[in-house]
Amino acid sequence: MTAVAHEPLTQEQVLLEGFLALNTPEGFRAELIEGEIVVTPPPDGDHEDYVELIVEQVYGQSRTRMQFSGNKGLQLKKTDGCPRDHVIPDGTFAPRELRLYRGAEPWMPCDGVAMVLEVTSSKPKADREVKRRCYARGGIPLYLLVDRSASSITLFSDPENNDYSRSLTRAFGKPVPLPEPFAFDLETTEFL
Repeated sequence: MTAVAHEPLTQEQVLLEGFLALNTPEGFRAELIEGEIVVTPPPDGDHEDYVELIVEQVYGQSRTRMQFSGNKGLQLKKTDGCPRDHVIPDGTFAPRELRLYRGAEPWMPCDGVAMVLEVTSSKPKADREVKRRCYARGGIPLYLLVDRSASSITLFSDPENNDYSRSLTRAFGKPVPLPEPFAFDLETTEFL
């Protein structure tokens, strides 16, 4: 019998395998972001209310018929020395005709995603900075951030390298113009 030599696993491989093997409690979300495993608790009712207010408007007013998912994770591009990011946005929107959310896989590529949505919660810095960079690296055209502590909503657009080159911030109560493929003004008066 001959012993088979195996290459040792890299730290990157060990981290990814450990992440993918996690069994988080129901309602919690585990993400692998820029080489760090992040576990967040279930969202509160206000958080879910903001998401629903946006989804309702997108379904009713978007020029392009959209699908929404609040559960499907995104596999994003690798950062130096880190495994591929695995991020679960509070919501993703994609043109209905693409039917991106089909299949049993919990993680999907970013191709075809028109916009991601995050509502700040227990770790607002992650939503404001780290996830913004992840989504830009993934080439997602639009990132909509509802910042509850700042009482504002920001639309990031034009991803370049590791960030978005444009942003528009409006206080709650002011409309936020969403470009194509949405092409309508998102009303935020109910966010007050």
